[in-house]
Amino acid sequence: MGALHAGHISLVKLAKKKADRAVVSIFVNPTQFAANEDLSRYPRDEAGDLEKLRTADVDLVWAPSVEEMYPLGYSTGVRAGSAAKELEGEFRPGHFDGVATVCAKLFNQVTADIAVFGEKDFQQLTVLRQMVRDLNMPLKLIGAPTKRDTDGLALSSRNAYLSLTERKIAPALYATISALAEDVSEGADIATGVANAKRKVIAAGFKKIDYIEVRDAETLGPATPESGRPLRVLAACWLGKTRLIDNVAV
Repeated sequence: MGALHAGHISLVKLAKKKADRAVVSIFVNPTQFAANEDLSRYPRDEAGDLEKLRTADVDLVWAPSVEEMYPLGYSTGVRAGSAAKELEGEFRPGHFDGVATVCAKLFNQVTADIAVFGEKDFQQLTVLRQMVRDLNMPLKLIGAPTKRDTDGLALSSRNAYLSLTERKIAPALYATISALAEDVSEGADIATGVANAKRKVIAAGFKKIDYIEVRDAETLGPATPESGRPLRVLAACWLGKTRLIDNVAV
């Protein structure tokens, strides 16, 4: 959605390794924002984005207008699957329907062979993998590792909202969920570990917790450690007026 940072550029670099040509879409998608969310103030820097992409040797930038993506009379959409129901889906109803719809449209417009998405938005990646599989789309989705600042904070366009004081507190989220992931990997009780993680985040200075959860890494369903399936810790917490999301593998 623009306001590009080093995390986005890492996706470009991975795409260029996987394909002959790399295309980057930039579109702040209104259908994935609720009425009370930050669509109007979402960071935008088209000139800066284009310069970063020029430096990264991108072959094409596809930056459509809202009118091009949703022309007069537009009425068809994609309903996101089961991976969208909880976590972000609970706190942002309809969000993933908007994500799935716009990505389906972008995939059709660009006719990509592969699409690269960052693991920072892990639930988004899972939802889109489900869509591509269920709708038999002829492309492969690749997840790229989350890029972080030196103190562990996941790079995000919304980090620009943080005050200097909040920016110093923000890395506590990554530190906390990393410790939780380590404890779970060593056999700790998940419910106890999650409760402790929530206390740590609030003590660090976060205002509110939407969720801190341990989930099945492939389906985002309930975690069943005894099954041996991969697990993921996912979190969304408020620091002042800024909502930060993050996740780590167990």
